[in-house]
Amino acid sequence: VFMDDRFEKLTTNVAQIHKSIQKIKKIYMQSQGLKSTHVMCLYYLSDHPDGLTAAELCELCKEDKAGISRILNDLENRNFIAYEATGAAHRYRSRAHLTDAGMACAREMRSFISHALEEASKDIAEPQRKIFYKTLFTIADNLEHLSKELCK
Repeated sequence: VFMDDRFEKLTTNVAQIHKSIQKIKKIYMQSQGLKSTHVMCLYYLSDHPDGLTAAELCELCKEDKAGISRILNDLENRNFIAYEATGAAHRYRSRAHLTDAGMACAREMRSFISHALEEASKDIAEPQRKIFYKTLFTIADNLEHLSKELCK
């Protein structure tokens, strides 16, 4: 028997946060005619005006190659991204850039993200917020390290 309920609190609260974020992304992106899976690609592409390759997006978004390929295909079909003309034989190696329409969507999405972050952290003082994120990142890094060790 555990002496405290840290495991239960961590896992249930992280799951609740994840579900809430997914629901918020879904509702917002439906209003834009997109899916929640598009959020992180639009987010990172808007942060990188020089564009990103699918491989770079896989790493940043923590998604697999097939998922990123589907997302990029959707975004290209909606004229939200374009690929730079290169000699690359595969699009996977070409840089995707946001089009003007993609940038407009990303700006609107980022505004909504800012609003959601404000709502999520209301009633939390800045020093508490900084400690929370430092602690959260430390836990995430420690658990990632442990999971890698266990896979060896």
